[in-house]
Amino acid sequence: MSEPDVDALPQRWQDLLPAAPSRRRFLSLTGGGALAALLAACAPSPAGDAAAGATASAGTPRRGGTLRVGTPPPPTALDPVTAYDGSAIALYQLVADYLIWLDKDYRLVPRLATGWTSDEAGRTWTFTLREGVVFSDGTELDAATVKASFDRLLDPKSKSAALSTFDTVLKAGGVRADGATKVVFTLERPFSDFPYLVSAGNYNAVILKKDYAGDFTEHGIGTGPFVLTSYDVSTGASFTRNPRHWDAPKPHLDGVEVKFYADDQADLVALQGGDVDTQFLSRAALVEPLGDGGGDLAVDKVRSTAVTVLTLRVDRAPFDRKEVRQAVAHALDRPALRQSAGSGLGDLGNDHLFAPLFRSAPTDIPQRARDKEKVTALLKQAGLDDLRFTLTFDPPNKDYAVTVQSQLKEAGITVDLDQRSSKEFYGGDQTKDTPWLFTDANLVNWAGRPVPSQLINPMVKSDGVWNGSKYANKALDAAADAYDAATDDAERREQAGIIARILHEDVPVIIGFWNGNTRASRRSFRGIEAHPSQYADFSAVSRA
Repeated sequence: MSEPDVDALPQRWQDLLPAAPSRRRFLSLTGGGALAALLAACAPSPAGDAAAGATASAGTPRRGGTLRVGTPPPPTALDPVTAYDGSAIALYQLVADYLIWLDKDYRLVPRLATGWTSDEAGRTWTFTLREGVVFSDGTELDAATVKASFDRLLDPKSKSAALSTFDTVLKAGGVRADGATKVVFTLERPFSDFPYLVSAGNYNAVILKKDYAGDFTEHGIGTGPFVLTSYDVSTGASFTRNPRHWDAPKPHLDGVEVKFYADDQADLVALQGGDVDTQFLSRAALVEPLGDGGGDLAVDKVRSTAVTVLTLRVDRAPFDRKEVRQAVAHALDRPALRQSAGSGLGDLGNDHLFAPLFRSAPTDIPQRARDKEKVTALLKQAGLDDLRFTLTFDPPNKDYAVTVQSQLKEAGITVDLDQRSSKEFYGGDQTKDTPWLFTDANLVNWAGRPVPSQLINPMVKSDGVWNGSKYANKALDAAADAYDAATDDAERREQAGIIARILHEDVPVIIGFWNGNTRASRRSFRGIEAHPSQYADFSAVSRA
C-alpha cells in the first residue's frame, strides 16, 4: 500500500493500521499519542516492580520462556525517530527505553531518569539520569547521549515524528548536558507538564546511541529489556533477553518472537488457534468477548484518552451558528453510541477535551444527553426548519459514522455519509484541502495523550496545527496558556474548568465517548496488560 505525503498528520495509533498527531501519521492520531496526571515537579512515581508494571498475579516470576506476539506489519520503517504506527512503536519499545514511562493511569514512572525539577517559571527543566545504565553493546549512558537523542528529534531534517509534540514548547538548541548525569531543557514557554513530552507519552522519545544513523533493523541498540536479533518486513522479528538491562532481574523472559499477520482478523485467528500468546494491538470489538468464558484467553481492559472526534467547521454554514452545533450534540445518544462503536468500553464524553482520566477534568458540568425537543428548538432558533450535512470519514470510523447518521435521523437531522480511503482522507495539501482538516464535518481518531494540552493546543486553539473546526476563541487561548504554565492543582483545575465550559458551550468538536483499550493474552503467561496508549511493556511478563 502506498502512502500519502504525511508531513503534518494527526496522531492516532490504531486503526486497521495502528493509530497516533505526530506530524507523520497515515493511519494514526497517538500518539502518538495524551492525558494528564498533574505533575508534582519533584515527585515522580516510585520506581520498582509495582510502578513499572509489576505482574498482574501474585507470586515470584518464573524465569525463561519465549513470548509469541501477533501484529499487523508496520506500514512505516522501523525507525524510532520517524515511526508513527503502532506496530513499529511496540517493536522498538522492546529495545529502547525512555527517560520516563507512563503506567496504566498515565502516572509518570522513572526509567532512565530518576528525578526531575523545574525553575519557578516552569521554563528550565533538569533531569537526573540513572547511574550505571549501559546500552546492550556495553556503551555507557550519559547526559551527552540523551542530549543527542533529543537534538535528533528536534532537527527538522530528521523528519522526526515528535516535532509536532514539541511545537511551541521546545526548539532545536534547547537541550544541554550538565556533566555526565544531568540534562537541562530550556523551553520556549512555561509548560508544567513538560516531563510528559520526554516520556513515553511522546512515543518517539526513546534514548538512542549518539551515533544512531537510522539503521535500527541492523543496529537496534538500546537500554531496554530485549535485543533485536532479526527483522523481516514480511514475517516478523526476534528478540532475546538483554543481560545488561538496568532493571535486573528483568526481563524474566528469554525472548520475544513477533509474527506479522495481514490484518486484525488473521491476528485474532492466530491468537485463538494458539499460534501466538498475545497481541500488540488488540481490537476491543474482536477480543473483548474472548475473556468471558474462563478459557485459555484473558482480556485486560483499561480506560483511555483515545477518542474519535466529530469535528464541525465553524467558519461556514451550517455550523457557523452555535445553535446548530449544539443541536447535533443534543441529538446523540452517547451510551448507545459507545456500545455500538466502542464495544461498550470507555467513558462518556461531554464535548470538551478533558477526559475523565485526566486529574484536572471538571466534574461539575452537567452531562449532555439526548433531547429531541431541544434539537428542534435550537434549529428553530438558528432559523432552520431542518438540517442536512455531509459527514466525511475513513474506513476505521464507518461504524461510528453509521451510528451517528441513524441517531441524528431519529432527531430529524439528515446526514449524508462520505467515506474516503484513509490515504485520501489524510492526503492532499495539509494547509488547504486535506479532507480531515477542511471538510464541513468529519470523524478523526486521536490516540490517547498523557496531557490534555496535547489535544487542546493542536485541535482547538486559534493557531492549532490541526484545528479542523477553524475555531478561534481568545478566552480559550488565554486559559490554555495559563493551564500549561500552572504549577499547582487549584490553578490547573480553574483553567481546565474555563476551557471545558467554553468548549461545551461553543461545541466546535463533539466528544461522544472516550475509548477503552484492551489486550488479549493466553493464560500461560502473566503480567500482560492493556495500556491506555496501547504500549506493550513486557519487561515484567513471565510464565504462569
